Amino acid sequence: MILTNRIWLCLAIIVLDSCQPTPATVNDEKVVETLADLGALPLEAPDPTDNPRSPEKVELGRLLFFDPILSGNREVSCATCHLPEFNYAEFLETSIGVNGEGTGSKRRFRSPNTIPFVLRNSQAVLNAAFNGIQNNRQYRPEQAPMFWDNRARGLEEQALIPIKTLEEMRGHDFSEEEILDEVILRLKAIPTYQEMFERAFKEDSMPLSAQNVAKALASYERTLIAPNTRFDAYMRGDSLALSLSEKDGLQLFLKTGCAKCHSGPMFSDYKLHVLGVPDTPNRVRVDSGAEGKYAFRTPSLRNLRYTAPYMHSGKFARLEQVLMFYEDVAGGKVLHPRVVPGQIDTLATQMTVNFKDISRIVEFLNTLNDDKFDKRIPEEVPSGLPVKGI
Repeated sequence: MILTNRIWLCLAIIVLDSCQPTPATVNDEKVVETLADLGALPLEAPDPTDNPRSPEKVELGRLLFFDPILSGNREVSCATCHLPEFNYAEFLETSIGVNGEGTGSKRRFRSPNTIPFVLRNSQAVLNAAFNGIQNNRQYRPEQAPMFWDNRARGLEEQALIPIKTLEEMRGHDFSEEEILDEVILRLKAIPTYQEMFERAFKEDSMPLSAQNVAKALASYERTLIAPNTRFDAYMRGDSLALSLSEKDGLQLFLKTGCAKCHSGPMFSDYKLHVLGVPDTPNRVRVDSGAEGKYAFRTPSLRNLRYTAPYMHSGKFARLEQVLMFYEDVAGGKVLHPRVVPGQIDTLATQMTVNFKDISRIVEFLNTLNDDKFDKRIPEEVPSGLPVKGI
């Protein structure tokens, strides 16, 4: 009887042990994202409670966006580096702001020149109104992360930073502390702007202020959205919006691990990651990213057709090069001389991008393009200066 009980006890231990996952099973399990980790964009961008949109604000913001009066030398506008034809971005590795001339890929510094290139690749203003949006979470536009290092929150906070930045719009003529006061004095001297601010901010005792310049620009930028891609149609129930090959590319996008960071409706987790992307030769100073750790924010993948070159340094001209970079990272290569392998984000090192899959993933990424967004450029601006600058 005692022997029989011992036998049954041993059998019970064996059965129970076999039901438990082994450490190898737990460690080897790979979580693959699904379609539910992505999403369609909303059809409209929400406003923060302290800056409700109005037609007057939007039109004022549009004129300010294209008016070089906001820059120190009156030659650079927001649209100098954020061109409508390039998804409100620019086809340069890093932009030329102050002391430049020409537009797009033909823009060059004047000589002599003491102004550096803009530090990082120009990010698209298009869809920036959705920055930070995630599935099943309340979206707060005033908390939307901005810039490659997430150093600003909301379009209102972001709007004034380029005006105060030396190489972008300020230049040498004014200090960072002086430039906004100078811009406000200029705007107050123009009757048309005086009237437009009074109509747009009639509830304010001082309608023409730096804060309201930011609010007007942000209101305009929230109209620059492209929520009607073929992928959005597919997510809204049109199963024929994507071809079979594009659906294969979508599955490969999920399977390879791209969606671990490029998730949600904007295809970005808006977190900082260290990847070891090479620097641009345009800048002498090494760009050490957020907190000096060589970390940069995951960019959106929407409308990529119009926003080349890619990455924070603009080092890759084609999407195929970006995907081959991730293949190299997963293979243990580190392309930045100051980044060591241990710094590279494991979400990147554990990706399974293969060369044979790249063309189909790119085919899927092209379903994220929507060319039907507002590209209108004012014929003139109230300052009388050249529209977009020189």
